[in-house]
Amino acid sequence: MKVFQSINSFVTAAKTIVTIGTFDGVHIGHQKIIHKLIQIAKTNACESVILTFFPHPRMVLQEQSEIQLLNTIEERAALLEKIGVDNLIIHPFDKAFSRLTAEEFVKTILVDRLNIQKIVIGHDHRFGRNRTANIDDLILFGEKYGFEVEQISVQEIQEVSVSSTKIRAALAEGNILLANTFLGHSYFLTGTVCKGKQLGRTIGFPTANIKIEETYKLIPKKGVYIVESILHSKKVYGMMNIGTNPTVGGEIVSIEVYFLDFDGDLYDQKIQVSLLNYIRSEQKFDSVAALQAQLEMDKKTTLDFISNCESL
Repeated sequence: MKVFQSINSFVTAAKTIVTIGTFDGVHIGHQKIIHKLIQIAKTNACESVILTFFPHPRMVLQEQSEIQLLNTIEERAALLEKIGVDNLIIHPFDKAFSRLTAEEFVKTILVDRLNIQKIVIGHDHRFGRNRTANIDDLILFGEKYGFEVEQISVQEIQEVSVSSTKIRAALAEGNILLANTFLGHSYFLTGTVCKGKQLGRTIGFPTANIKIEETYKLIPKKGVYIVESILHSKKVYGMMNIGTNPTVGGEIVSIEVYFLDFDGDLYDQKIQVSLLNYIRSEQKFDSVAALQAQLEMDKKTTLDFISNCESL
């Protein structure tokens, strides 16, 4: 997959089949649209193009917006590459871009820059200044400028019945199994391992502290999770705590992972942690010994879960 950081840097002699959207989460609804895009492109000997934007339009147009996204832009690109798209354009979204009229957007970007043959788009897609244009306007522009519009029907979208908003709500409730079902893959966090207070190692549970730079990345509900990572080319399971560590007087939210059957150095490495299930909410224990006993029970729960998964 070729990645372009602006519409202006995209050049192709081939005709393109295009879809547009933020695709936050790249969930099963998004995947349905993208697979259709790729299929149409192959059938017509065209290149498939996804046009997405960063920052998220709500971050720019709603100054008070504190929207939390399911993916960092790098994570989104990695997920789209796995699906098999030919080209990904990540265009910088700013207020000047938002002021393009619908026809300016169609003519200067879709027609002149992307060399479009067909656009594949959802039934409720809106575009142009103040999002005033809809699918009917797009069809009229297609007739005027010589490209086709393939609409994803209401029925097709409702068959999937999923949205990024629903996934965010599930994660906020700690409902990882539902979120992962909607995503079609495990929700994951990407961050750099940094030094923490190193209290875990004193009670037999040394943890990797994960620092996530992107403040817009959605962090799920506080609590303990069953997770997995690929470390040194090997799948490793673990337990992750999101919280303040109230038993030892912590106040700042941290993300810590205790990996089972792993004893390597991870400091300063960037790792991906996939969430498999939610075990329990964060608790304040009367003593460190009580915390240690609970962690032993959490470990048994984790091992049982892993055993069940691997036996399927």
